[in-house]
Amino acid sequence: MKKFVMTALLLSASAAHAQKVVEFWTISLAPLFNDEMNRVATAFEKANPGVTVKWVDVPQSAIEQKLLAAVAAGRPPAVVNLSSDQAVKLYQQGALESMDLGAGSKTYFAKALGTFTFGNKVYGVPWYWAPKVVAYNTDIFKKAGLDPANPPRTIQTLMAAAKQIKDKTGLYGFMPNINGTNFLSIFQEAGLPILSKDGGQAVFNSDKHVALLQQYVDLYKKGYIPEDTMRRGFTAATELYSAGKLAMLITGPQFILRVANDNKAVYDVTRVAPYPINIAGNVIHTPLMGMSIPKGAADKALSQKLATFITNDLNQLAFSKVTKTTFPSTVHSSTDAFFKTGGQNAIDQGRLVSSVELSKARDLTVVVPDSSRLFKVFKDNIEAAMAGQKTSKEALDDIVKAWNASL
Repeated sequence: MKKFVMTALLLSASAAHAQKVVEFWTISLAPLFNDEMNRVATAFEKANPGVTVKWVDVPQSAIEQKLLAAVAAGRPPAVVNLSSDQAVKLYQQGALESMDLGAGSKTYFAKALGTFTFGNKVYGVPWYWAPKVVAYNTDIFKKAGLDPANPPRTIQTLMAAAKQIKDKTGLYGFMPNINGTNFLSIFQEAGLPILSKDGGQAVFNSDKHVALLQQYVDLYKKGYIPEDTMRRGFTAATELYSAGKLAMLITGPQFILRVANDNKAVYDVTRVAPYPINIAGNVIHTPLMGMSIPKGAADKALSQKLATFITNDLNQLAFSKVTKTTFPSTVHSSTDAFFKTGGQNAIDQGRLVSSVELSKARDLTVVVPDSSRLFKVFKDNIEAAMAGQKTSKEALDDIVKAWNASL
């Protein structure tokens, strides 16, 4: 009897030891997408007996710091969701493992995979993306004397509409995404270069760059842009719009679902228009989300298996159908008829508008050495210009000087 009990205990301990726990982190998907993430975890477990998957959702603002701390402690997750710009910074800090996809690389669009390729090695597989749109409140448009059937089509007319809305209603017209390093993409959307053709020099202090920055500085100084724009950016914009205090939300269409959940009354009067294209650039900055393997992952082969499972054709399409507004980065799933169907509600409108804009979508993330330091220089000087501590020209000149000392 004792021998039987001992044998059972040993078998039990052996089974527990054999059970591998793999953890994957995502960015700001809970609680809206809990069911889908749990479905993916369960499906991976079923396909890989002896593996238990743990999903952890991390706020956008905390993901980099949390990952670096986990890597330093020797306890990183198996897989981590990163945006393209986060992947650049973490790769440069030595926090990511390379991946060997072999023939699996053909699953993804070449340009999408290229976004996570540094030094001819792959450091992430692309997941989802969505070209920006403008969600707008038709009630506020009417109160401001604007035609809801004729939303702004250019950045210039959007700025003019924002002024009219503030002057007529006291509410803010828009909250541009200009915090952090976002002006790097604003410049490129306007057809203005960031680096010289050989990549050896920063060149974003021309008269045209200065004039574009000054447009936003003037709006900020005159009270047409909310005061916390530079501190809280897109998060604050989404909150204001959901509260009915912002007329236009420049957003990825997936975030319209948050409006629907936060305030149905605002969602019901929301319509969606294409992102106001700048004709000179004819491009929409569309950051990619991807799945990467952190440095020191316990089982790199299993980590890669999980990363490619989450981002395969089947799961990318399923995720898009749940979010209703994001688009896959795999070749086969992107051809599904789901992406060409519209509808009367804002979520369906957002998906259809974005599908049309996909041809203009491009990830404009800037890759430079020592990016964390150079991006901080950029951020600090843009904030100084917005606060009136420097002129627009002084700010851009100072950034370019600092960048060129490192490039």
